[in-house]
Amino acid sequence: MNILRRLPLSRVLLLCGLVVAIGVSATAIASAVGSGPTPAQKPLAQAVHDALGAEAVQGVSASITYTNHLLEGANLASGGTGGGGGQVGELASSPLLSGASGRLWATKDRVRLELQSEKGDTEVVYDGHTISIYDAATNTIYRYTPKEGGSQANGTSSHEAPSLAKIEEAIADLRKHVDVSEATPTDVAGQPAYTVRVSPKEAGSLIGGAELSFDAVHGMPLRTAIYSSTSSSPVIELAATEVSYGPVESSVFELTPPANAKIDELGESGEGPSKPAGPEGGSQPKLTTHGSGVTGIAVLESQVKPGSKSSPPEGLPQVDINGATASELRTALGTILTFERSGVRYVVAGALDSGTIEAFAKGL
Repeated sequence: MNILRRLPLSRVLLLCGLVVAIGVSATAIASAVGSGPTPAQKPLAQAVHDALGAEAVQGVSASITYTNHLLEGANLASGGTGGGGGQVGELASSPLLSGASGRLWATKDRVRLELQSEKGDTEVVYDGHTISIYDAATNTIYRYTPKEGGSQANGTSSHEAPSLAKIEEAIADLRKHVDVSEATPTDVAGQPAYTVRVSPKEAGSLIGGAELSFDAVHGMPLRTAIYSSTSSSPVIELAATEVSYGPVESSVFELTPPANAKIDELGESGEGPSKPAGPEGGSQPKLTTHGSGVTGIAVLESQVKPGSKSSPPEGLPQVDINGATASELRTALGTILTFERSGVRYVVAGALDSGTIEAFAKGL
């Protein structure tokens, strides 16, 4: 959270695009429905148990089509000058946020995604420690190194599949909070697969649900798609026209941009403890949540340094919040509203439409 508070919105959007691409890549290797064989019908728990117990594959290679409609209809140009959309509008044209075709390689702990664009390819590489994006259009490398998680307790195997009873218990607990479909037999990229859909029980948000397809034989995730409640088409999806299993050369995961590429460090695992933002001696930014579940709203409040002037990001629509000018990012899955009032900067976000977020902000 500390690193996100210090980043301008354009870089936060880029990081969001990176997280989406890596997250989808890590769990969505292929998704092109064809005419291949379909597996036998099984209860969800049994299908999951068999998939988790399948023999691990050494690697996956695929030709992919990455679809991202997250910012479609966001009207990014309305807040900028000259109708160009400003920094945010330019960022929205990145393959990470606009979608593209390309290639994907993955092993147990490494991922490489190449997205092709007329303005230059975008490469995303996770080498097991650091996430790197190379944007050829700007000749810039963006790097982010997550903090290392705690090590696994000695004697605990990370490869042992849980028992069928444990999986049934986990699914039953999950169904207390969200709707979970049964495993639907299908075929994905010519592979027999099962598809599962998870949807929120609570209505009123822009989150419609998510789907995951996994290989019935190899146990590999094959497709991930995220849906809005306003459309039957995926907002974000990764698809492959071809997929193959087998070893992947380690050189594939080496990122080799031009020597004159700019480097932008988004964060690193060696960061020290979180420091107070704002003027010296100022208070720590405060994060509060209002409501719960998919209709909850998050509010981040931080002190503005006296005398400092901040200009709204170019390209975002501007709205009035009780006399304060707010920048508003509207997406297919939610809204982010940013404004300043009485020396405090507010960021209001939720998986809700802009009218609901604006009405809430006016009550702060």
